[in-house]
Amino acid sequence: MAAPEVGPSGKLRLHGFNNLTKTLSFNFYDICYAKTLAHRAEYIAYIDEEYNADRLTNSLTQVAQIIGASVLNIARQDYEPQGASVTMLIAEEPVKVPIGEDLQPEAPGPLPESVVAHLDKSHMTVHTYPESHPSGDISTFRADIDVSTCGEISPLRALNYLIHEFESDIVTVDYRVRGFTRDVDGCKYFLDHEINSIQNFMSDDVSDEFQMMDMNDYQNNTFHTRMTLKNFDLDNYLFGTGVEDLEEEEAERIRARIETEMEEIFYGRNVADD
Repeated sequence: MAAPEVGPSGKLRLHGFNNLTKTLSFNFYDICYAKTLAHRAEYIAYIDEEYNADRLTNSLTQVAQIIGASVLNIARQDYEPQGASVTMLIAEEPVKVPIGEDLQPEAPGPLPESVVAHLDKSHMTVHTYPESHPSGDISTFRADIDVSTCGEISPLRALNYLIHEFESDIVTVDYRVRGFTRDVDGCKYFLDHEINSIQNFMSDDVSDEFQMMDMNDYQNNTFHTRMTLKNFDLDNYLFGTGVEDLEEEEAERIRARIETEMEEIFYGRNVADD
């Protein structure tokens, strides 16, 4: 078969639009020990305010800038008793938006109270899940994020930004390329860039901070990486108290509880099932 045609820029010459869909998905987990019901309620309230719809909208807007996308539409919502969602539709090229009688190459104007952001054939979403159980002393916060694009823009450009933005204890990342595109000679391409692990695109400081494990399905262009912090400092997991307030025996018990929680989330199974 003849070599595919390459343009002056070194890019593969495609027929029409690049129809490959590239999706980068995250589960971010934050774990906290909150001994009393009051401390658990305070933790949930703190997380709910820290990651409200406004903050999440700003984060996704930054992602759009990083990957080179234009925001078309945003939908956002805070929930009672807790949690928030933001959906964003984006486009690969600048979008002309009507302002009065003129068309200006600007982003949409003020956001409505309920916000959804859409990309042209591409989108981003984030949902948060603060969680605490009345009979337990461990509280968790989970944020799920999807960045899905078509065309030349790549969600992988936002990989390190999002990991830093959420500063989580455990992260699971999925990257999948779906569909196919054609070159000018009609040959199908099911992948338009080289990748054998999501870790290839992580910055050195992220690699130094996390222990990682891959589970990849190369045949289906699906890549999965699980991440957990290498260093454990008990003080970072206590809410409403500090290590100096704990007896040594209690501190060790709490450490074991938190480490078990992190292990179960990282491996995706209950320790009691082993």
